[in-house]
Amino acid sequence: MKSMQVFFRCPCCEQTARGEVAVGIGGLSCGHCGGQLPVPDDALPDGQVKYCLVCHSHDLFVRKDFPQRLGVFIVALGFLLSAVAWYHYQIGWAFGILFATAGIDVLLYLLVGEALVCYRCHAHYRGVTPGDRQAAFDLETHERYRQLAARQGAPQQAAQDPHQANRGQVASTIAAKDE
Repeated sequence: MKSMQVFFRCPCCEQTARGEVAVGIGGLSCGHCGGQLPVPDDALPDGQVKYCLVCHSHDLFVRKDFPQRLGVFIVALGFLLSAVAWYHYQIGWAFGILFATAGIDVLLYLLVGEALVCYRCHAHYRGVTPGDRQAAFDLETHERYRQLAARQGAPQQAAQDPHQANRGQVASTIAAKDE
C-alpha cells in the first residue's frame, strides 16, 4: 500500500495537522506540538481504513476529494455569466454557458478521486481506496454525531467561560422570580 495523507485535528493542541500513514508506520505525528497518535495494527487491513485513526470511530463516509467552495463558485459563476448573456438577449450564449458549466462539473466529478471522512472528528483520509464498510454521506449519522458534540460541548463551554454560565443562572433566576 502506498502512503495515504491524513488531515486531522490534533487532540493535544487542537491545531489542524497533516500526516502520512502506511502499513507498518507506528503512528501519526502533529507538526505543531509533536504529539503522537499511535496507529493500531488492525486499523489498516489490506490497505483499507477499518476505523478512524484519530478517534477510533467506525463511522466513515466517502466523498469526492474536491473543495466544495470551489465547486459552488464554479456553478455560481456559470449561473451569473448565463444571466448576463440572457439579459443581453444572447439566449444561445446563455444556454451554452450553462451546458459548459455542467460539462465542467461532470468532468471534475469523473476525474477527482475520493476521500474518506470521519463523522466524529472530521479527519480526512486521502489516497486510500474506500472499503465495503464505507458508504456515501448519511444525514442521520451526521446529525447523531452533531447532537453528541453539541451535548458534550455545552459543559466544556461553561467550564471555559464561567461568566457565561453565571449569566445563564442569573437569567433563569430572574425568570423564576417573575413568575
